[in-house]
Amino acid sequence: MNTKKFFNLKVILSLVTVLTVLGCSKSTEPNVTKQDLPKISVQLWSVKNALTNDFKGTLQKLSDMGFEGVEFAGNFGPYAGDAKGLKQFLNSLNLTASGAHVNYDALSNANIESTLDFYQTLGAKLLIVPWDERAWHPTDVKEMVAQLNAIQAKVTERNMVFGYHNHDQEFNEFQGETYWDYIAQNTNNSFLLQLDVGWVNYSKKDAVNFVTKYPNRTLTTHYKVRTKDGQPESVILGDDGYDWATLIKTNIAVGGTKWIVVEQEEYPAGLTELDSVKLSKQGLDKIMARLD
Repeated sequence: MNTKKFFNLKVILSLVTVLTVLGCSKSTEPNVTKQDLPKISVQLWSVKNALTNDFKGTLQKLSDMGFEGVEFAGNFGPYAGDAKGLKQFLNSLNLTASGAHVNYDALSNANIESTLDFYQTLGAKLLIVPWDERAWHPTDVKEMVAQLNAIQAKVTERNMVFGYHNHDQEFNEFQGETYWDYIAQNTNNSFLLQLDVGWVNYSKKDAVNFVTKYPNRTLTTHYKVRTKDGQPESVILGDDGYDWATLIKTNIAVGGTKWIVVEQEEYPAGLTELDSVKLSKQGLDKIMARLD
């Protein structure tokens, strides 16, 4: 079958699925229960300065906010090299490692086995490359995808999941679609596509469309607000005007989403990293409560 036609067929079927499940009116929307809702994590890059100053105390505060998980981004505080100790500490706070952003050096042939040992012991099953400038280069993107596929083969051997995280440039036009489409269509269906909704919106694309287009591949997704210079928009989830409720329903019905990861990269004047994250967590809680 022609590859282009195949993917167009997938898109049509996916759209039919989401329209059927979500419905066109309130009377046909699915009943969303607490059991359906993804768990809530926080990307630790959001509190990078607080984490550096007080690793344990910061994780305690995140637990007190009601987060169920944390997504690591290379800072393990006093537990660097001690995955077992870190897992025990997380357990004491009722936190889980929802996943981790991992750079290529840690995934090199020389380091990948020790890296996978660490995350496997920690219980972080979702490993994600957070950044690669080749992802929006017309020739280098093919090299990047080949590298991702090779790494995924090794990660999968450990019964772990491997994927890639977007910024805005991945939604630049490429071959009649976007670079994100190219990455999705040239990796297999078990390759995780971690959508960063803030960057998708920044690029003026529709996150719901991409969750729908690639079913069961958005196992974890970043919820954040990313503003352009000069915009007055609030950077706190729930105060920004975006229809998060529809996205949550799509994540549940189509995306296979297990973790919603709150990320804060912009902070209102006068508020600390932790203050800002707390407000976004409260905003997300209110949205999810209305779905129950």
